Amino acid sequence: MLIAKKLPSEKQRKDPLWIIIVSIVIASILVVYPMSYAVAGWRPLYMFLIMLFWVLCQPTWCGIWFAFTLGLFTDLLLDAPLGMNALSYVLIAFLTRYFIRERRVLTFSNLWVISMLAILAHLTFTFMAQVMAGTHFSITRHWQTLVSSIFCWPILYYLLKRWRI
Repeated sequence: MLIAKKLPSEKQRKDPLWIIIVSIVIASILVVYPMSYAVAGWRPLYMFLIMLFWVLCQPTWCGIWFAFTLGLFTDLLLDAPLGMNALSYVLIAFLTRYFIRERRVLTFSNLWVISMLAILAHLTFTFMAQVMAGTHFSITRHWQTLVSSIFCWPILYYLLKRWRI
């Protein structure tokens, strides 16, 4: 029986559990960090971006249940109607994983386009949920959030790309 030995030059990948937990904690701090009213509209969707990154780049560790749990956590952090972000996160996580299941290599530009579409879908879902609930909706705030989240994705990607599979 042959036993395959790993060469010392091969990089051994560690489990990303701790970095996933740390990224969620940092994102939750950034979500609730107090900002002035003029700047708060430009706050990116940190928890959504973290969820999207881990679902796309660590599909064996983070899936639909991860998205659901993070969505409920976001609902509790933002005092949103319970389940609104959870449903949005689950739908978007499912759709992104469904549409990329045939792709073997996801380059940075592919991931950026996917994240742009996912952010737009999340904001559209949030808009529809707010209109159906009859709550106040500000199109300016969502436009600013869309732009800042799209430009925040490359920063998040380059900070966490070491833990991609």
